[in-house]
Amino acid sequence: MTAAKPSSIWQHKPWWCQPWSIVLTGLGLIGGSWFGFQRLWLTMVVAVPVLLWMSYFLLVYPKLLLSSSIATATDEPDKD
Repeated sequence: MTAAKPSSIWQHKPWWCQPWSIVLTGLGLIGGSWFGFQRLWLTMVVAVPVLLWMSYFLLVYPKLLLSSSIATATDEPDKD
């Protein structure tokens, strides 16, 4: 018996929570702060939390969910 391939997390998310929308929103916020204020320190204040937010939702969260679903799938007994 083969294990089913886990589906992508992005298949279950709405359009505003897709990788492209997260990246565009983050870059828009960072770029908007630069074009709006022309201050490097203020852009850095905006960029650091936005980049942390982006990296969490694009890198960490999918890996955590995948490892969680794999752990859950191996803990369930076979229903044969």
